[in-house]
Amino acid sequence: MASLAAPSPPPSAVTPAVPEPPDGPPEARSLRELSPAQVKSGIAAWLGWLFDGLDMHLYTLVAAPFVMELLHAGSPADAAVRAKSSWIQAAFLAGWALGGGFFGRLGDRLGRSRALSLTILTYALFTGLAFTAQAWWQLLIFRFVAALGIGGEWAVGSSLLSETWPRRWRPWIAAVLQTGVNIGVLLAALTVYFLADAPPRYVFLVGIVPALLVFWIRRSVPEPEEWVVARRAEARAARVGDLLSGPIRATTIKTILVCALSLTAWWAFMFWHAQHLRNLPELASWARADRERLVSRAFFIVIAVSCFGNFFAGWLARRIGYRRAIAAMFAMGFAAMAGSFGTAHGYQALVSLWFPLVGFASGVFGLFTMYMPPLFPTLLRTTGAGFCYNIGRLAAAFGTVFFGWFAPVGDFRLALLGDGALFGLAALLALALPDLAE
Repeated sequence: MASLAAPSPPPSAVTPAVPEPPDGPPEARSLRELSPAQVKSGIAAWLGWLFDGLDMHLYTLVAAPFVMELLHAGSPADAAVRAKSSWIQAAFLAGWALGGGFFGRLGDRLGRSRALSLTILTYALFTGLAFTAQAWWQLLIFRFVAALGIGGEWAVGSSLLSETWPRRWRPWIAAVLQTGVNIGVLLAALTVYFLADAPPRYVFLVGIVPALLVFWIRRSVPEPEEWVVARRAEARAARVGDLLSGPIRATTIKTILVCALSLTAWWAFMFWHAQHLRNLPELASWARADRERLVSRAFFIVIAVSCFGNFFAGWLARRIGYRRAIAAMFAMGFAAMAGSFGTAHGYQALVSLWFPLVGFASGVFGLFTMYMPPLFPTLLRTTGAGFCYNIGRLAAAFGTVFFGWFAPVGDFRLALLGDGALFGLAALLALALPDLAE
């Protein structure tokens, strides 16, 4: 089994090298042995990710009807609705990428707890402001700024836990953390389900709730000792350019490629599978509220099943190591996408079988939480993880628009089949990723 300890960064990665604590966090054997700091950091990161999932998917679930309302269009299948809704989602993913880099840098410079508070406040406030949008471009701006915070939360929260929780627990902590996102997405689906008869904009008011979490984090969650020690010993500030120099460069490039392919595949599926479902011929006679409830139910099932995928991926990483587990889960995603869109299915087969299989394979993204930060030196940790993971979201932003262009009006099956091939490429490239040291 691959060890979960990170290799010591060579002096060329950050000059001079920043000393790492030799033993890492205390190796607690049970929950009762965890220190108060570990418990608080775990709760803060988990809640941050839960609300992250809630706020990021509210738009995904109401994109077509909300943009249709803003454009005064007659149908969610209208070409203008399709184009503008995909541009809004692309702006969100681009903001997510930029936020990961920006707040990741703040996390390395200001501290994990401080940066985590700023990310949550940003995405909560601007998700709520989406309620006030009166034009599609206003919604685009609000979603872009909210995404800055959501992208930053991933980088900061994952580094916070990788520096505070025992190494031997990390595959399971990754699963639990990703399940926080999944539960947030389920809450988004429930919000849309219960507000199906209300105007779509009302769902965004729920996104304000996470702002309340900031007050507790700033009062209760300390900075990780590993970050504090490295910050005090710092001789010169680590630079973003260090990610692309020395032996770290190869790791950075490989990780970016894997993230770009896999995130494009996942986000194109998450955005366009709902549109594909809405436009199935057998649903043409359904009332709008009934179609929206079906989309919410399908979304709920996908994310609920992905919770089990998170823990399966963690178990697999414990058995065969992170690198092979990531490749195997991507291969599973490729097979599930081929089954979903390789042939025409009715809504019952899609909702009850094929879409849940894609959701199960998405458990792979939970592994990135604990796998990526230890690949980088302490004072480049949130920068490196945020840069690599979130630069992939720029590719995902383009992919969301591209696969919308590629699809015939009202039929996204062939576009989504092509999208699924990206999971296959990601599986092959994942085998070239570094293993964490034995």
